[in-house]
Amino acid sequence: QLQAYGGGLVQARGSLRLSCAASGRTSSTYVMGWFRQHPGKDREFVATISWSGGTRYYADSVKGRFTISRDNAKNTVSLQMNSLKPEDTAVYYCAASTRSLPTRSDLYDYWGQGTLVTVSS
Repeated sequence: QLQAYGGGLVQARGSLRLSCAASGRTSSTYVMGWFRQHPGKDREFVATISWSGGTRYYADSVKGRFTISRDNAKNTVSLQMNSLKPEDTAVYYCAASTRSLPTRSDLYDYWGQGTLVTVSS
C-alpha cells in the first residue's frame, strides 16, 4: 500500500513537500515515482527514483524545482517542490514499479491515493 500526504494550498513561488509512505509489498526494492493529474487531463510523469536512490529522472517541467528522494529505512519517498507555479496545481500520486525507472504510468504496479496541491497566483 502507498499513502501520499502533504498536499495543500501554497502561494506561487512557495514550497511544499509531499511524502509517500509505503507498506506491504511496496518495499524498498521498488522504483518509486510521482505523477500528477490536472483537471480533465491524463496523469503525467513528474519524477522517479531508483531503489537505491542513486538515479533520478524528472519531467522537464519540474527539473530544477522539484527533488525526489527516498528513505528506505522508513519506507518513504518524498517530493520537495520549490518555486511552485500555478500550473503545478494538480492531484499528485505516488506509485511503485518493478521496472527500471519508467516514466509511463502504465508501467507502475501500485498507486497511492492522490493528494491535492493548489498553487495560487
